[in-house]
Amino acid sequence: MSDKPSVLFVCVHNAGRSQMAAAWLTHLAGDRVEVRSAGSNPGAEVNPAAVEAMREVGIDIAAEVPKMLTVDAVRESDVCITMGCGDTCPVFPGKRYLDWQLDDPAGQGVEAVRPIRDEIKVLVEGLIKEIAPEKKA
Repeated sequence: MSDKPSVLFVCVHNAGRSQMAAAWLTHLAGDRVEVRSAGSNPGAEVNPAAVEAMREVGIDIAAEVPKMLTVDAVRESDVCITMGCGDTCPVFPGKRYLDWQLDDPAGQGVEAVRPIRDEIKVLVEGLIKEIAPEKKA
């Protein structure tokens, strides 16, 4: 069992919000956190506007693929963060569940996705301070 916290980001298609959140967490926390993302009804590909918005801040998610939410993914995570997928996430005792209310970038252009990307970054930064603060030297 790893001593680092694990986070699962869940949205419906695992093509926009959850992919951006996972990328931000990986980028900002590095190897201090184990990161997963999944969708209750995964899309065929990551939203091109989300890919472009993240590319603008130097993070490449073009190679990511939407993944199906599984019971095991939830069981193996310490924190499960949902983003507009309702009650599709299985609930296990001892897990922490958060629901981030974010606009859905599906069908939106990059101009509409940028503020969602930036809001996700702020939320992820707050999460890191809680679950994986940098160790003081």
